[in-house]
Amino acid sequence: MSLICVTLACDDPATLRARHAALVHEGCGLVEYRLDFLSQPFDVAHIVAGRPGPIIVTVRRPEDGGRWTAAEETRRDILRAAVAAGAEYVDFEPDAAQAIPRSGTTRRIVSMHDFKTMPSDLAAIHAKLAACDADVVKLAVMAERATDVFRVLRLMRDVNANSKAATVGLCMGELGLPSRVMGARYGAPFSYSAPSAVEAVAPGQIGFLQMRDLYRYESITADTPFYGVIGDPIGHSRSPAIHNAALADADLDGCYVPFRVPPADLAAFLAEAPEFGVRGISVTIPHKEAALRRATKLDPATEAIGAVNTLVFEPEGETLGYNTDEPGAMESLEAAAGAEGSLAGKRALVLGAGGAAKGIVYGLLRRGVVTTVTNRNPERAEELAKSLGCRTVDWDARSEVEYDILVNCTPLGMYPKIDDTPLAKDYLRPGAIVFDTVYNPAETRLLREAKERGSKIVVGTEMFLRQAAWQFRYFTGTHAPLEVMRAALKD
Repeated sequence: MSLICVTLACDDPATLRARHAALVHEGCGLVEYRLDFLSQPFDVAHIVAGRPGPIIVTVRRPEDGGRWTAAEETRRDILRAAVAAGAEYVDFEPDAAQAIPRSGTTRRIVSMHDFKTMPSDLAAIHAKLAACDADVVKLAVMAERATDVFRVLRLMRDVNANSKAATVGLCMGELGLPSRVMGARYGAPFSYSAPSAVEAVAPGQIGFLQMRDLYRYESITADTPFYGVIGDPIGHSRSPAIHNAALADADLDGCYVPFRVPPADLAAFLAEAPEFGVRGISVTIPHKEAALRRATKLDPATEAIGAVNTLVFEPEGETLGYNTDEPGAMESLEAAAGAEGSLAGKRALVLGAGGAAKGIVYGLLRRGVVTTVTNRNPERAEELAKSLGCRTVDWDARSEVEYDILVNCTPLGMYPKIDDTPLAKDYLRPGAIVFDTVYNPAETRLLREAKERGSKIVVGTEMFLRQAAWQFRYFTGTHAPLEVMRAALKD
């Protein structure tokens, strides 16, 4: 089992010990003491002797991402003292490791940090670190592309199968965040996390409770499948919360992580992901249309819509593409219609012409809804209307369209621009269904004003949950626990 190691960077020994004790109470099995953050002088032997649980002792210089600016020999004396006091692990850079021989029972971590780049010669660097009498090799590098995560995982997969020294490989930064979770599958003895999401001492560090409860890091094995969401940006996504809650509730082995994938990296990312246990991907902005070209099989609805939000990687090499926005949105609208249920014969105005709009327009037309689409870019609206056979109207004339159902598929009103709205309050019709696909905030200005006008509202979180439930079914072959996902989103 791979452990979560929490990095503590405190300025006095008493706080360090107290915070370590609190983490032990929370079930944390390993803590890194960043002694370069302590005010000098301090008693290393006393600090190590008073530890509430297993520790890694680290004293990092500025060039290695730390704060130690005093004499190098003093720093090495601290490392020697930690070894002499019996710390479970001591972390050395290669120069210190060569100057300080093995002693006692302390295990030696030999590490290299590059906070600026992704080196081209990872294997050579690893060999150099392992040659310094290492029990554990730690390689932390800055991700420059989404696929750099796979470079580090590939190294871990290869060396942990053949080397005496265990390897912890980490990509720093938002692009590299998945490596902090996925390394457990490839033999990492531990991964580093922060005490909380706001206390990271390295770019991309994840909070301890997130690692433990959201990603269930310590239950990941060599067989654990991964799922994830790709987009750019991706930090706002709620998908990891609801999918991981569903996996846990269903007692399924699996972990769902966010992947920030810039458009230039999409093709390479999707080509490599299945090699590293990725079984399924949720696709969000800006990849819904480009990802369609990466699927080898599409169901008829997805082919007609021309955009995917779900990819499933089959063991035989096929990539299945689905659009779950359509059933998720239609289920949400039919629930809002209540006892009447049927949408047939109603009139809909859809604002926007992106991937989500395509799925919704397709679903409305299939259910006999007379649908009009409008977009700030009229060419995109015309393209959508031509492909699916609906009406279109100029954006500036949208307030003149009669409707029973209004659907916003634009980002207008999304955080942080929460005062924006795609349609003025005076044009919101009492008794109509007003559906906003924006889900952050949960109640947008459009929905708030629609409620004031006497409209029935459908919040974006409802579609988001229902489309995610369909994704879960495609990923796992299991019906999703919708109420569990709803509670996770609310939390």
